[in-house]
Amino acid sequence: QEIDAVVFLGVGGSYLGNKVLFDIFAGSGWNVGCEKSRHGYPRVYFSGNNLDVDQYSEVMDEVEYLATHRLGKNEQFRVLLVPISKSGTTLETLAAFSYFYEQCQKSSLLQMEVAVVTDLDEDISPLYNLAKENVWQCFDIKEGIGGRFSVFTDPGLVTLSAIGGDIEAFLCGARELDEYCKNAVSAENPALLNALLKYLVGRQGCDIEVFMGYSSKFKALGEWYVQLLAESLGKRHDRDGKLVNYGRTPVVAVGSTDMHAQTQQHQDGRRNKIIQFLEIADTGLKLKLSNPFKGNSFFEFYKGLELDKALKIALAANEEALASDGRYSDRYVLPRLNEYYLGQLLYFLMLSIAYEGELANVDAYDQPGVEAYKKIMKSKIWQV
Repeated sequence: QEIDAVVFLGVGGSYLGNKVLFDIFAGSGWNVGCEKSRHGYPRVYFSGNNLDVDQYSEVMDEVEYLATHRLGKNEQFRVLLVPISKSGTTLETLAAFSYFYEQCQKSSLLQMEVAVVTDLDEDISPLYNLAKENVWQCFDIKEGIGGRFSVFTDPGLVTLSAIGGDIEAFLCGARELDEYCKNAVSAENPALLNALLKYLVGRQGCDIEVFMGYSSKFKALGEWYVQLLAESLGKRHDRDGKLVNYGRTPVVAVGSTDMHAQTQQHQDGRRNKIIQFLEIADTGLKLKLSNPFKGNSFFEFYKGLELDKALKIALAANEEALASDGRYSDRYVLPRLNEYYLGQLLYFLMLSIAYEGELANVDAYDQPGVEAYKKIMKSKIWQV
């Protein structure tokens, strides 16, 4: 809480899960609100998830603006850079880290600190070796945990701690879901049933999966799920070496927003999609409309409308319309949106993917297709 701003630098699984935690438990107003609204926790920024000069500059400009206007807790504005890379060699992460490190070092207004999240093996991670040389704090990415599965380990937990999230509840939700699924008979194991149904509809030609969360906070969650599904199940060969070209193309949607943008295709387009809905049973927020335009009869229609109920009606209508035409969908319901239930949901989705990998006989934990472009890209960059 002595830090004024944290800049997380990561791409793929080292970014997406962290952005889910930030969007859900901090939200778009976190950095613009007053100190009191953040309960003393720092502003949080994300970069390094693209080789994007504009993005780098925007984050750096904002940090320098805050420092110039003395909007920190200290005489100097304290910035913590957190590069996250399992290998310690990720191009996007290290490029961004190099940029921000140099810019912070040049500024007389900024006091820079660094904490790295990487494989704590000096034979693997150059980033770890750099951290040792400079006596920076280090957090571990455990062997065998790919980035898309890392949100329950140091990369995700560092982000959750930066916004004052309940780490114990988050892990407890995942752990209890895991224990339940391990001990349940197959017919009552929700993650296994989810995997089985998607595997079966995949065999009927459904090769697109739309993740449609009914809350603006769920957009980042959908983007995290895109990587989880695409990288885990999109495989050329099965474990026996047979050519299968398995997997579904994931698509992010937000309800009710994308009912106006995508639902025409879902409802009338090719029958190759499964729509996955996500809703919150109790948001804890009640907002009822009145008619501020006195004498306007049209707006009387909206008087008394509870927006939370209207959003649930929108989801139910979408679901019913798809079912009426024999199109596939499923619905997940979180009782409330907190660390415990989000932990359950994220682990449920990971476990479903793992089960489906077994059903399809593909390795859900490697990503050879990603390595192919990385080799080509690195060889071309070194030629520049």
